[in-house]
Amino acid sequence: MTDQDSTPARAPIDRRGFLGWVGSRGVALGVAGIGLPALLAACGDDDTGGTVAAPGGGGTSTTAAQAAEEARAIVGDVTDFALTSDEWPGAFGFVTLRIRKGAFDGNDIYFVRTDSSDEDFASAEELVYVPKLATLTGDGLSGAAYVVEDGAADQPVVFSSEPGRDDYTPAWTLHRLSWSGPPQVLRSEMDVRNAESAGDLSIERTGIVINAGIVKWSNGEMAVDDEKTAYLGKGMLLEPVDTAAMTATFKLGQCYPGSRYFVLDHSMAPMAEGTFTSFSPRLHGGPSEAGATGRTNVFMNGIDGPGPMGFQPSAFDFDAGDPAWSPYWDHWTYAWKDGVEPRLLTSQTAIHEARDAGDLDEFPGVPDTAGEIFTVNCPVPILAPNTFEPA
Repeated sequence: MTDQDSTPARAPIDRRGFLGWVGSRGVALGVAGIGLPALLAACGDDDTGGTVAAPGGGGTSTTAAQAAEEARAIVGDVTDFALTSDEWPGAFGFVTLRIRKGAFDGNDIYFVRTDSSDEDFASAEELVYVPKLATLTGDGLSGAAYVVEDGAADQPVVFSSEPGRDDYTPAWTLHRLSWSGPPQVLRSEMDVRNAESAGDLSIERTGIVINAGIVKWSNGEMAVDDEKTAYLGKGMLLEPVDTAAMTATFKLGQCYPGSRYFVLDHSMAPMAEGTFTSFSPRLHGGPSEAGATGRTNVFMNGIDGPGPMGFQPSAFDFDAGDPAWSPYWDHWTYAWKDGVEPRLLTSQTAIHEARDAGDLDEFPGVPDTAGEIFTVNCPVPILAPNTFEPA
């Protein structure tokens, strides 16, 4: 990515340090009402046209009704969605996805799947095709997901990790298992290896990587936001994971230009803790270096709006479904400089032009990460026109 080569040397950050930064960045932040979760993470999408609206105006000519009519799901496991809702005060909609059952170390886990590195697999399974994810098949860049072909009816997908472990990541290399001996139910990676050693099972490690965030695991699950006022707020779920109906309902945020997203994982612990998302240590650093990530451009001041920091929606580098797109987004933050009148920027190109003109300060990650970029897993299951109108 163009700006990452000049990234300053990384420095450690802890939650206390980040809280100190939130409380010490000046009156402007406090007046704007930025909460801690808003300062910890964000997602966005691209508008390659470089649209720049007039200060305090412009926005989009698409009405909410038009956007709702044109919205479409691009992930087959979406069972329901809405771009907005009058059931809560927050400026976000919802998306309900079918969850899948897995197993780790003998325990039940549940996951959502949204993206795949393989075009044929993505088409067959109705996932978003993301070629960039193919670079994550290397050691340490993905976990292992074992899918049994012609196994028992109640055979779950077996995973090599889960949230709470140092090796957790939402990226999984798919392994296909075939029985040559009597089939049995496998519930752990050890079960898989023992069956292989006994000669009863063959393992094919494919080159397919899937993005599958675990939403409920052996000793926890993603947080539910009972307040429903801010997009990040107290959690990404609008209700507990429903293992009877096999569904999970997430907040659905708006990004430029025309993508709706939800947040599953962060690659740094303070960000995951502050946003009530999953901490994914193996999402940090390695995927960026492997070329598997995109870039999100997030505003921490300027025009008030539904963005994750309380300002305009973020802008990403490519559209969901573009061959260069990825659900794993390296986080960059922007602040309008003193004396500059904020204006609506709806593309990475426009943001970089404003930066190069001296109107914006740019921070890899967030200011207190001292040049360290973190990565966010934000799937985009819905495409819809943007509806943001500055006040």
